[in-house]
Amino acid sequence: MSATIVVGGFWGDEGKGKIIAHIAHSDKPKVIARGGVGPNAGHTVEFDGKSFGIRMIPSGFVYGDAKLLIGAGVLVNPEVFLNEVKMLNVEERARIDYRCAIIEPKHIEADKSSEHLAGKIGSTGSGCGPANADRVMRVARLAKDVVELQPFLTDVPLEVNETIDSGEFVLIEGSQGFALSLYYGTYPYVTSKDVSASSIAADVGVGPTKIDDVVVVFKTFPTRVGSGPFPTEMSQEEAESLGIVEYGTVTGRRRRVGWWDPELARYSAMINGATQIAITGIDRLDKECYGVTEWGKLTPKAKEFVERVEDDTGVPVTLISTGPSLEQIIDLRDERL
Repeated sequence: MSATIVVGGFWGDEGKGKIIAHIAHSDKPKVIARGGVGPNAGHTVEFDGKSFGIRMIPSGFVYGDAKLLIGAGVLVNPEVFLNEVKMLNVEERARIDYRCAIIEPKHIEADKSSEHLAGKIGSTGSGCGPANADRVMRVARLAKDVVELQPFLTDVPLEVNETIDSGEFVLIEGSQGFALSLYYGTYPYVTSKDVSASSIAADVGVGPTKIDDVVVVFKTFPTRVGSGPFPTEMSQEEAESLGIVEYGTVTGRRRRVGWWDPELARYSAMINGATQIAITGIDRLDKECYGVTEWGKLTPKAKEFVERVEDDTGVPVTLISTGPSLEQIIDLRDERL
């Protein structure tokens, strides 16, 4: 049996979608299951010359042989889900746990009109906080109550555990990033639930003894959307001089950019129980690394950075993204594990 969880190590936007897509294509999971909060997290995946910004369907959809499952701990906006199913042509593969709580128009309105959430916290306005509050109060509607979702309902824990027990590989996706965890993040500037690896496993109904690997994804230059502490933040001018101008997948807001944060990386790796680390954006550190697919062809500056990450976290770096496309990656898992 084999199950791997992929989670973000900083404030989200680390490039998890790219890493998940690579692992999916190389390791060929039978099931890709998504945990996390809901449609407030966007994943950008480049595939076949197209860029997809998705909020509900697992990023691993690019691997066509995997069933795509959304765990019971994830909030579902039926309109967003159904639109993505149609756009990605995954009607036969996408399924939702019948216990998922539903985001309704009233939740989105409450999110956007809240001075605290929209103003102070910088919420994405997708309704997740109010929907999770209703879930806690035990008044939320569930997926099983929504007519349009009936063809897509399943028991996700049952499917995932049966797949693992049959000896097949399961890939489990997290959303957001560690520093946005309701428990361990920069409270109150956080999301509405815990998003560490343990919670992602619980979201899809997998016990800790069935998880073999936890891949924590770190960005060479961390970014953050919205309000809240950012200890290593650089000025916009500094970011522009490095060629880093990015916008959030869900909100379209400009991302704040910072330098590598060794203290946060170490703490994130510890709580997530990281067994592997993936680094994205190494080409931003040194443009000569763009598109490189072999360790030996990285520049000394880039290799030095990778070694620093390993020293800071005590965990091997096994995947290094050198550009946005799926092929632009260095996979060291066979060498370093």
